[in-house]
Amino acid sequence: MEVIDLRQAIVRRVQDNSAKELSEVIEDSIGADERALPGLGVLFEMIWQQSSEPDQGRMVDSLYKHLHHSEHANPSQ
Repeated sequence: MEVIDLRQAIVRRVQDNSAKELSEVIEDSIGADERALPGLGVLFEMIWQQSSEPDQGRMVDSLYKHLHHSEHANPSQ
């Protein structure tokens, strides 16, 4: 029996998806049950690792602005 970790399981689950299907996975996971959060985290990790330093900076800046200037900063509300 092959033992795989959570990251590998998530990647295998979506690796053959089309771009449209990947978009649907993300959209369906946002705001859904918290069990989807690890999967989104793995997908974000993949994006982060393949992003340039300027792109990473833009992502952090966007997150910072959302956390400090948005009425939706607390996702549990």
